[in-house]
Amino acid sequence: MVTVIIVNWNSGELLQQCLKALSQQDLAPTSILVIDNGSTDDSVEAASRISSVEVQKLGANLGFAGSNNRALEQIDTEFVALLNPDAFPELGWLKNLVASAQACPEVAAFGTRQMMHEGDGLIDGLGDVYHISGLVWRNGYGRYLSDADQVLAKIFSPCAGAALYRTEAFRDVGGFDEDFFCYVEDVDLGFRLRLAGYRSMYVPDAVVHHVGSATTGGQHSDFSVYHSHRNIVWAFVKNMPGVLFWLLLPLHVALNLMSILWFALRGQGAVILRAKRDALLGLPKMWRKRQLIQKARVASVRDIWRVLDKRLLPIRRKP
Repeated sequence: MVTVIIVNWNSGELLQQCLKALSQQDLAPTSILVIDNGSTDDSVEAASRISSVEVQKLGANLGFAGSNNRALEQIDTEFVALLNPDAFPELGWLKNLVASAQACPEVAAFGTRQMMHEGDGLIDGLGDVYHISGLVWRNGYGRYLSDADQVLAKIFSPCAGAALYRTEAFRDVGGFDEDFFCYVEDVDLGFRLRLAGYRSMYVPDAVVHHVGSATTGGQHSDFSVYHSHRNIVWAFVKNMPGVLFWLLLPLHVALNLMSILWFALRGQGAVILRAKRDALLGLPKMWRKRQLIQKARVASVRDIWRVLDKRLLPIRRKP
């Protein structure tokens, strides 16, 4: 029924904690596949000693996008669940995701309620938000849970650190874009699912506790800033449909200029400039991808406009 894919890279004891929580699920996955991106610690060796876990060593770091795509090629289950090694699911996580998928056949992607690990009840994310400027963030990040957060809800896309997808839909849109490597690749996938006519939903009773950016130096590391701010540009160029692309392009340019100023003031001017430079260098390739994506688009421009966030001052950004 469902394969759980965990992409590992030097996750240490976090991977063991994740696998322990996964082994206690009240709905056992059909299979658990750990894809190792050339780790140099002993995390994957410990995982390989668990009989219910299949470990595959890639021997190189293909990033979150490439590694999940390699795993996707191998599975034959109806659903695929993606889980980061620093995300620890509560007992009913997988059961509640699958139950929602069976009850909502028109939905292709399901996000979970991510809580900060040891965060005193603070939210890590309730699904991804896409702003009209091209800025993306996790809904609810950094605040306490409210009653409104505990009901099923439509979302733009799930955070792939803990999410369930219909395998057929995942493959239908081509999986993750491997040029993204990591960061924003899940929003890009969610956007392409939207354009193909699929929907996404937040499942509040599917809960994980997430450490966050545990192996990449934190959400404000140079690594995170570079990949997220390069990929924000590519996601906008590839996916924003029709007239919305041209109408919102000035706002997107303004966002990028503000980002350069902001990170320069934080002492990360070199990395943000490198991110934007590489984003521009990649535009011809992304434009070719855009042409294919938009040619196959099912959703109308109005459909996409309806699901974009239009707040003047977004409060929380996604790492």
